[in-house]
Amino acid sequence: MKKKMILFLALTVVAGTICANGQKDVEGSVKPVELIFTSVSVSGDSHTEAMYVFADKVKELTGGSVEVKVYDNGTLFTQENEFDALVSGEADMAYISFPTIATQIPEFGMFGSGYFFSSYAHMTSVLNGQIAKQDIWPRVTEELNLVPLGSMYLGSREINTRNKEINSYADMNGLLLRMPGSEAWLFLGEALGANPTPLSFSELYTALQTGAVDGQDNPLPTVEKAKFYEVTKYIAITNHVIDSIMPCVNADKWNSMTTEQQNAVKEAMQYAINFNDEARIASESKLVAFFEGEGLTVTHPDINDFRSHVQAAYKANPAMTSTWDMDLYNRVQAMAK
Repeated sequence: MKKKMILFLALTVVAGTICANGQKDVEGSVKPVELIFTSVSVSGDSHTEAMYVFADKVKELTGGSVEVKVYDNGTLFTQENEFDALVSGEADMAYISFPTIATQIPEFGMFGSGYFFSSYAHMTSVLNGQIAKQDIWPRVTEELNLVPLGSMYLGSREINTRNKEINSYADMNGLLLRMPGSEAWLFLGEALGANPTPLSFSELYTALQTGAVDGQDNPLPTVEKAKFYEVTKYIAITNHVIDSIMPCVNADKWNSMTTEQQNAVKEAMQYAINFNDEARIASESKLVAFFEGEGLTVTHPDINDFRSHVQAAYKANPAMTSTWDMDLYNRVQAMAK
């Protein structure tokens, strides 16, 4: 009898531990998990569509034990609030940019700095390769309580203006250029020679329409899907940032899932990243002709001129670069060659 009681207590402790770790209930079935995935990205944009591709793939791979609820177009949180919501656990998943991460891990600001990556291939080989796995993702998890799932291509950022044609770096002087509100983004605006103005993405169309700002910078697919071409006249191909976002999961939510569920989420996100990147590259290749057909003038200023001025601005500002890990910086730059 005593042995039976000891065995019963032992099994009870094991079962309770399993439940506490979010693995399985006492009957051994997998507990369902709901993931709240939020973004300010607009309908029709490939990284918005990738959220739904991800949700469907997760459901397929987990047999429905993980359900992803998607909130796009800033319907749940604004661009300024979604990072805090993700860290606090109010949201379970979101796309996070490196300039946003740099507000908490300053040395990572270099990943979003001007002319840091030379191409899509360079960017994805770094941000989805060994450097990310060894030097970036562990720091994000340790310091921000977030689990990165990879990096997704947003495109090459270009300058899009209302009334001023940009043919050279000098033409940027005095331009009221909308930028996201973090220090790293605003400094990039200064490095581009403009007067950066912090503004929420959700307010940008109206700001361009009314003249509250003179221009904005975003990849061409975003210009199309957000319909900024309706309220602007010029696009300058500057390629000043090979842009990316990092889909992240709140670590507490991540730890509530079983290993099998976690692996399914990773696989589904890689599937969504591939979907987005292929669509993004295909879209970029045809959008210049589309914008010209809509009446916009597309210019091609000297990128080397832009690059030299932008990089000089970073070098002249130790407050922005003193935290950078120059060994890591040099390793990344060597991969572009």
